[in-house]
Amino acid sequence: MPSESADLRLSSYSFPLPEEHIAQRPVEPRHAARLLAVDPAGVGPAPHARHLSVWDLQWELRPGDLLVVNDTRVLRARLQARRPTGGAVELLVLEPWLAGAAGQWLCLARPAKKLQSGDWIEVVAEGQPPLAVQVLGSDPDTGGRIVQFPPDCTDAAALEPLLVRYGAIPLPPYIHEHDASDNERYQTRYAARPGAVAAPTAGLHLSDDLLAAIRQRGVELATTTLHVGLGTFRPLESEDLRRLELHSEWVEVSAELVAAVATCRARGGRVIAIGTTSVRSLEAVAQLHGGKLAPHAGPVNLVIQPGYRFVVVEGLLTNFHLPKSSLLLLVSALIGRERLLALYAEAIERHYRFFSYGDAMWIAPEALLEGARG
Repeated sequence: MPSESADLRLSSYSFPLPEEHIAQRPVEPRHAARLLAVDPAGVGPAPHARHLSVWDLQWELRPGDLLVVNDTRVLRARLQARRPTGGAVELLVLEPWLAGAAGQWLCLARPAKKLQSGDWIEVVAEGQPPLAVQVLGSDPDTGGRIVQFPPDCTDAAALEPLLVRYGAIPLPPYIHEHDASDNERYQTRYAARPGAVAAPTAGLHLSDDLLAAIRQRGVELATTTLHVGLGTFRPLESEDLRRLELHSEWVEVSAELVAAVATCRARGGRVIAIGTTSVRSLEAVAQLHGGKLAPHAGPVNLVIQPGYRFVVVEGLLTNFHLPKSSLLLLVSALIGRERLLALYAEAIERHYRFFSYGDAMWIAPEALLEGARG
């Protein structure tokens, strides 16, 4: 099958990953994680990479570059509850259900089949009085439940104090080791705006010391906001990727960020995204405005896969992603599917750690496919 045809099939983005390569705990300090630096491609799909640590990222950047980071903050969105019969229920709070529907939130529930419209349940946590909430209905698109919280919990900022009292950080299901330190460690050091149910994990590698070193080198930082939601992690179902659609995500690109990108380009700097969420923020908003970045706040659902031409992002720091995921498609769009899978095979051979608490990959602008450059 020609490479172009294989790029359009979901099964082409599979790779074997031994379970012991899935990171269960983060390394300390944050910048001590390993870094696979992708070099410009030679002839063929063979990997061309150097093996560094994240601390070395500062030397890969140039004075005048601009790092764009996602300042979303992960909510303590995992709640334990009980039904009137005493049966246990777990809720994962995702997003407000409808604008103007005060206190109504879409939640994933387990076991969902036990929760019917009209049911009352009690959210419980050690040291807190039980909190009664009502199930109002279900959402056929996600299989989730619409739950009525106190009516003043209209947005993530208003709901967060309740979640701090009752909830826990929702680590991905492939992380089996949980610790109280996750409440801090599963947040970036610049997390400021509550609303995510998962961390923008590439940013977890940036320690205060590394951020200071990067700034001292003459690199600027700017923030975007993308609240990581269910769509990032839902399994892709369509084998034919030409039919792929993704769950929308809420994004904000400020006028200050637009100005920072323009100023960076004017001085000859490079726009570097920290994580795929920053890529999606910048590229999706630019596509909504005719290929040019502009201020925007609202939902986006851009699909980025091989063949996409990037109009804002020129380089990327990212983690190692799940097989057959939308994130794997996005990184393949930057450097090519065959080259990415070859690099992943090398990373596995060298015992890199994968997924949220794992190691990182650095894709410099000169490593991008020629056809991917805007």
